[in-house]
Amino acid sequence: MTYWGLAFYFLFAALHTFTYARSGIPLLDRFPRPLQAVHSAFYTTVVVFPFIVTVVYWGLLYTSPWFPVAFDGWSNVSQHLLNSVHSLFEIIVPRTDPMPLVHMVWLLVVLGLYLALAYITHATRGWYPYSFLDPAKQKSKLAAYIVGIAVGAIVVFGIVWGLVWLRKWVTETKLKKTGKFANQAHRAGEGALEAAVNESKEARS
Repeated sequence: MTYWGLAFYFLFAALHTFTYARSGIPLLDRFPRPLQAVHSAFYTTVVVFPFIVTVVYWGLLYTSPWFPVAFDGWSNVSQHLLNSVHSLFEIIVPRTDPMPLVHMVWLLVVLGLYLALAYITHATRGWYPYSFLDPAKQKSKLAAYIVGIAVGAIVVFGIVWGLVWLRKWVTETKLKKTGKFANQAHRAGEGALEAAVNESKEARS
């Protein structure tokens, strides 16, 4: 699910970038404010959840030896390792601002819903997607796993927030690389064209 989430995020990010390059106004700016807020929360999940997935998978779910089928090995590396690489790219490269702190609540709500989905799967299909959520096997450890993942989400959120803030501080405050926005360039170009037309009229008169 996290891998599909990354795919959809980058699809929409590409669409926003394309419309920004074409018109100077990204499609995101034309969305109603509630949809912009949802997209912002979506960004937060993209830069936080993949790291949790990577740690949980390789720390709790994966058991050696390595996958005997090459496809299974590549599939799990793609879904449970490269997902964090994609998130790290999204933290370092774009000019995004640090996420609002209220998004920590959003992350915990989504994790709670995902936890509920695991137990719905057991109730309807008869098995748990993750063995560490099975009360019969984990007993006293179950609560520790759930609380640990929730605390881990808050810690990862804090680290990612710090990395985004640091990137913005280094590039824009220290290096003064504030960039040029397309709509500003368009307005500057229109202003230069208007000035040239006025000068031409004055010269003829």
